[in-house]
Amino acid sequence: MLYNLAIVVYDLLVHFAAPFSRKPRKMMKGHWVVYELLRQQVEKGEQYIWFHAASLGEFEQGRPLIEMIREKYPDYKILLTFFSPSGYEVRKHYRGADIVCYLPFDKPRNVKKFLDIATPCMAFFIKYEFWKNYMDELHKRRIPVYSVSSIFRRDQIFFKWYGGTYRNVLKDFDHLFVQNEASKRYLSKIGISRVTVVGDTRFDRVLQIKEAAKQLPICEAFRTGVALSQSADVPHHDFKVFVAGSSWPPDENIFIPFFNEHKDWRLLIAPHVIAEEHLKLILSLIKGKKVVRYTQTTPEEAAEADVLIIDCFGLLSSMYNYGDVAYIGGGFGVGIHNTLEAAVWNMPVIFGPNNKKFQEAQGLLKSGGGFEINTYEDFSGLMSSLMNDEAFLNQAGDKAGAFVAHLAGATDKVLASVKL
Repeated sequence: MLYNLAIVVYDLLVHFAAPFSRKPRKMMKGHWVVYELLRQQVEKGEQYIWFHAASLGEFEQGRPLIEMIREKYPDYKILLTFFSPSGYEVRKHYRGADIVCYLPFDKPRNVKKFLDIATPCMAFFIKYEFWKNYMDELHKRRIPVYSVSSIFRRDQIFFKWYGGTYRNVLKDFDHLFVQNEASKRYLSKIGISRVTVVGDTRFDRVLQIKEAAKQLPICEAFRTGVALSQSADVPHHDFKVFVAGSSWPPDENIFIPFFNEHKDWRLLIAPHVIAEEHLKLILSLIKGKKVVRYTQTTPEEAAEADVLIIDCFGLLSSMYNYGDVAYIGGGFGVGIHNTLEAAVWNMPVIFGPNNKKFQEAQGLLKSGGGFEINTYEDFSGLMSSLMNDEAFLNQAGDKAGAFVAHLAGATDKVLASVKL
């Protein structure tokens, strides 16, 4: 069968690449120990709910459901698997799960061995995870399996004349909880009827993140112009702050020259890549401004700076709290990054043109809380309007926040439909 052959070929390619590349090497090391890890950690007599996420982004979508089950049904154990090292390496110590490991390649032998040891009582696959042999075996063993936050488009293989094998995979799901009505319509056309439109659990996740946001004294001082350690007599300016999250060079080539010419706003940049080469490139674009780096500054120094560069990971979602307008990078490359983490803070969100496949970006555009730019002139005109019209700035921010709040609740809808 072509599918199984493709899995074998992929497995071989990862093995061949492992000696030369860190990511395949980490994956192979994780796969070598997965069965022994499961044998050691699976507790006999306990019921395990299995969640599978390809990578970190899918995990964040599944996380609200994991944590709600954990809270409401503490008698169940949680098994969390990842396909990608970028997910596993970051979340291998995640306390919301009892066991975290890699998912073995989707070969029939691996599948049976994995399920024999893990013996899950049900499974949740997040968004785009459709592994044929796992699905078939779960169905054969009558283990309920659900797809969560999935989204379907007309150009996917399920809807092609040659996509019969993949259509059959979808029939193995006990239920698919999809993001929109279009997905439900496409599935209906191929005979898949066990479908409910619940929305995207990421909206619930960003609200969780907002509630748990970190207080960042350096960012606070950057915004107010005064550090907490300084005298109460020092005046607070409460500067307007433009926050650029997950930016790439094509993004920076647009917004940095604009702010070189505007002195009354401060610029907070969290680049997607924090390698020294990229940071030097950013610094070379900034003209006539005092710049500080997060890991090399103090609140007192940040209070006097015009530009603050976040040169470490883990702060981005909390950082948006200190901004007035957000720019989300990636729209001039493979696709924009997470717009919801910014929108939840009631601020306008700007991004580049590669956003058409991102439903949340399309929703922000329609709501009036998001704005697409294609050129420097687009950006300059939009920012001039936001800077000079306080009502427009506030209304756009309120619309972005309302968009997120209105679409929250998918986690509750999923759990209400699943029998535990």
